Amino acid sequence: MAIDIKKLLQSVVAHGSSDLHLVARSEPQIRIDGALRAVNLPVLTGEDIEEMAYSLLTEKQKKAFEEHMELDFALMLPGIGRFRANYYRTLGDIAAAFRIIPTEIPSLDDLNAPAIYKELIKREKGLILVTGPTGSGKSTTLSALLNEINETEHKHIVTIEDPVEFIHKNKKSVFSHRETGRDTKSFASALKYAMRQDPDIILIGEMRDKETIEAALTAAETGHLVFGTLHTNSAPGTINRIIDVFGGDEQAQIRTMISTSLVAVISQMLLPKIGGGRVAVPEILVTNHAIANLIREDKIHQIYSQMQLGQGVTGMQTQTQVLLKLLNGHIITREDALQYSNKPDELKKNINFR
Repeated sequence: MAIDIKKLLQSVVAHGSSDLHLVARSEPQIRIDGALRAVNLPVLTGEDIEEMAYSLLTEKQKKAFEEHMELDFALMLPGIGRFRANYYRTLGDIAAAFRIIPTEIPSLDDLNAPAIYKELIKREKGLILVTGPTGSGKSTTLSALLNEINETEHKHIVTIEDPVEFIHKNKKSVFSHRETGRDTKSFASALKYAMRQDPDIILIGEMRDKETIEAALTAAETGHLVFGTLHTNSAPGTINRIIDVFGGDEQAQIRTMISTSLVAVISQMLLPKIGGGRVAVPEILVTNHAIANLIREDKIHQIYSQMQLGQGVTGMQTQTQVLLKLLNGHIITREDALQYSNKPDELKKNINFR
């Protein structure tokens, strides 16, 4: 007998979970502080999950899922919460993953965000990227950045997402939330027409392909502040990822475009805190004259050393520096710091030096 999916999602929210997973031959699983835990409920069959999952879909969504065998959508359950859902198939059975989207949009102060964030959003144009693996808090950071603008600036903000996650209430700014598949055909198409919608700021939910990346760079060059996301683990690695999307004959031009339009890269992950909860670890790259030259001259490998210099002036920080600070504050464990580090040898050397 299938479980009432709405009651289950209500329980997930009440437990402070970030995700719910429904997979056949397993109990429902929830993610708390980054770790999966089984819910004390019966093992689910494929038929159970199909009945639960389909009860949340419109006829149009059912048809789309049956045709493509994949479905992304946002779900608002009054009195319960807002969710990002993904339906897929595994060994012939339907499976589902739900991500809880907070209905209250956090401020930068709520997130204890670095002070440089409030400086970055004052830029009139350029590209700001927030990167990291799935579940690293990219959407939350972006929502807080846009919320700060909404609180302080009179801007037209166009968001292009798949699906729309955080929905902002208009305060000083005006939001046009656009969802691919429902409000526009694709990220690239939405970006093309956004230029005619008089935007000051554009948020691109995911820079997935060459066409979208090129359109984002062009928008950033032509007087718009553009926010975007990529699934990369470091700030310098993000630049390489963008360049590698393009062919060899195009890369010199793309490096020039990046060098003039890139404002900053925030590459973050979430680590478990001692005593419960999670803490963000943001590596921050802010483009200055020296870094712009390194990008243009194809010397990306030298950017990391530039990020280590003069953080008090530039606002930049490496992941290793943030991990050491959290270790000194007894906020995370040594084991977790080394496990999540992009440069464990460098981190270990610094830990042993103390």
